Amino acid sequence: MSEATVQDSSDQTPELHYVQYHPSKESAYLPAIRQLISTDLSEPYSIYVYRYFLYQWGDLCFMAIDAEENLVGVVISKLEPHRGGPLRGYIAMLAVREEYRGKGIATNLVRMAIDIMIEREADEIALETEVTNTAAMKLYERLGFLRSKRLHRYYLNGNSAFRFVLYVKESAATLRYEDCDPELPPSA
Repeated sequence: MSEATVQDSSDQTPELHYVQYHPSKESAYLPAIRQLISTDLSEPYSIYVYRYFLYQWGDLCFMAIDAEENLVGVVISKLEPHRGGPLRGYIAMLAVREEYRGKGIATNLVRMAIDIMIEREADEIALETEVTNTAAMKLYERLGFLRSKRLHRYYLNGNSAFRFVLYVKESAATLRYEDCDPELPPSA
């Protein structure tokens, strides 16, 4: 999978194409990715964090690009064994430019990442999001993710997070007590 073009049926959404990150275009992609994520997310990530993900799992990174070749959305992920157990996908970063939100771009990006991780035999996929980010929580819950844990003061800004997990394989869906927080309300 390298590129797909999507035209929304409404007149308000410009044509977008979705591309898989490729290291040969790092000089073009990386500055745009860093700019978008630093504008959108509360965590200040260094260049080394981006390179950690993109050098090892660049093929799990997808971008939404508009007709003028501007980056409007990105998802960055990884896939590796978790604590010697299940093969866990991890959605590390998701950002969409504010003026493009509500048009399904984040959903498309996350689905692309999920699909490739499932193709590669992921048992489960995890992520964290700030407890105040209700739009993101609704997105992940619509895609089948379950809240598994509240992480107090998880982010550098002092905000707490929810860990979400999408159990892909039945064997991974067996809830482990250490991964569940009994104080959480059930997912909507």
